[in-house]
Amino acid sequence: MTPVTEVEGRRLALSNLDKVLYAATGTTKGEVLHYYARTAAPLLAHLADRPVSFLRYPDGPDGQLFFTKNPPPGTPSWVRIADVPRRTADTGKQVVVEGLAALMWAANLVVEFHTHQWRAEAPERADRLILDLDPGAPATSVECCAVALWLRGRLREDGLTAYAKTSGAKGLHLLVPLVPAPSAEVSAYAKGLAVEAEEAMPGLVVHRMRRALRPGKVFVDHSQNAAAKTTAAPYTVRARREPTVSTPLTWEEVERCTAAPELVFGLDDIAARLERYGDLLGPLAAGEGAGTLPGNRTP
Repeated sequence: MTPVTEVEGRRLALSNLDKVLYAATGTTKGEVLHYYARTAAPLLAHLADRPVSFLRYPDGPDGQLFFTKNPPPGTPSWVRIADVPRRTADTGKQVVVEGLAALMWAANLVVEFHTHQWRAEAPERADRLILDLDPGAPATSVECCAVALWLRGRLREDGLTAYAKTSGAKGLHLLVPLVPAPSAEVSAYAKGLAVEAEEAMPGLVVHRMRRALRPGKVFVDHSQNAAAKTTAAPYTVRARREPTVSTPLTWEEVERCTAAPELVFGLDDIAARLERYGDLLGPLAAGEGAGTLPGNRTP
């Protein structure tokens, strides 16, 4: 019988809690839901007012994976739904995860949480920039760290503050709080940074997506700033062989990284990190220190 739990006054049927999702570690669905309950405060801060996409993997990462932007069938009436622009229609609809009950409802579907770089109240006006650093083997997150440090310095020259997190997969994400600007302008600026990085480090960086160019280099993916794109949210568990988490980093961790495993964190690691550091991306979620794109500054 599926247990029913009351969360913030909402009755939730949490199913298959003993089901092993991650065969490599024996991690069950119940353990994943427990992680999300414990990490709800910082995760919800990063999901706040942002339409989400779900990468669903109900049978674990070795089973079927499918990506959805539309609200899943059976979405409760109390879950917030936002209208969002669509290329193929005037508007579409996506879930906005608000509150612990909505978070646990979504987590019960077994999902990665992916968000836009803009908020539901201001579609296609990005309040943050993201650069996805993706290493091509034999490059690893070690090489990503070197690129991240260069980009951090370059962004600082433009008066912008960068934060780092692991992608939860192979690479790193850099995030920058912005005074809201059109996504197209943020995308153009991000592409310019990627091109500059390749020019400064041609043996290490590539800004184009072609896989033939990427072995041994770090692809600086600027395309995630496009209005239609979504990126893995901080603290989401990933559909990887093991239950790795997209984890905020200190810049000291980035600077001293000498081996890729140093920047691999699982769901069992996050509580201790939050106790030690708090939410390292808290200022980003709050929009503190938001900078203005150089081209948008008033002389």
